[in-house]
Amino acid sequence: MKAFVIQEFGKLVCTEKPQPQPKFGEVLVRVTAVSLNYRDILMVKGLYNPHLPLPVIPCSDGVGEVVSVGEGVTRVKPGDRVAGIFLQKWLSGNLTTEAARSALGGEVDGMLAEYVVLSENGVVNIPAHLSDTEAATLPCAAVTAWHALIEAGLKPGETVLVMGTGGVSLFALQFAVMAGARVIATSSSDEKLERVKQLGASDVINYKCVPKWEKQVLALTEGVGVDYVVEVGGANTLSKSLKAVRMGGKISLIGVLAGTQGEFNPLPAVMKGVRIQGIFVGSRQMFETMNKAINVQKLRPVCDRVFPFESAPEALSYMETGSHFGKITIELK
Repeated sequence: MKAFVIQEFGKLVCTEKPQPQPKFGEVLVRVTAVSLNYRDILMVKGLYNPHLPLPVIPCSDGVGEVVSVGEGVTRVKPGDRVAGIFLQKWLSGNLTTEAARSALGGEVDGMLAEYVVLSENGVVNIPAHLSDTEAATLPCAAVTAWHALIEAGLKPGETVLVMGTGGVSLFALQFAVMAGARVIATSSSDEKLERVKQLGASDVINYKCVPKWEKQVLALTEGVGVDYVVEVGGANTLSKSLKAVRMGGKISLIGVLAGTQGEFNPLPAVMKGVRIQGIFVGSRQMFETMNKAINVQKLRPVCDRVFPFESAPEALSYMETGSHFGKITIELK
């Protein structure tokens, strides 16, 4: 089989590997589609975990068809369409140290291959109305957004701030609208802001035109602030998010797109009683609950561009430009 492998940091090489075979409790999946996350770029470059043992197959997000199963498998059967869960050992409850070390495309070989073997506990059935490329966007970005908002208790009528137009932010927008919440969205592109309004955003802010966008958020909420912030920027935007969130509000800390280095004054969080929660994707139980909601609402992920399998390096380069709107996917035929 063919697989893309990080043989040394900075290089992604397509190579031939023996086709894996399922053992007891495992399933063999023929991968049909993979989606990219910013983490994949960092992983290939060695910036996510410079001590990661190599070689490793990257990409946490992928779907495919179950080809065969090992002895003892009862959760799925050959022919089922499934997605791998991001953290292979986080099935339910609170995150543990062991589960945190079971992420696909890092500590565990990922999905950028023609065939993968996964534990039967590490896969979920995907919504029937979604194409393979659409379903491939769910394991990381969608579950993260679901965890940050729905699992955190978002209620109808509350207000959510989302940043940018990447995968997590657009899923957060879609889930918030689905839950009956108001959404304020930021971006540096007026064209993208028009598109997020079409997806249901109530208000939009171009942060290049309005550098102090946190003041605009307060103005839009009559000085109160938002109930939830889906914080994907990191150190350089967190201080603004603290100003934009209401007293007793929640900030879901997810990404580092604006950097990992920067000054952070914790006093506003203390004085406002803000809850800052780190979100490391989510459990299988969250994934399955989310899929039920997606199926009922017939929600469709926002996909930007589909690349062929052989062009995986080009797909990562395209993602690095930041010009995409929604998810970038790779199709295997």
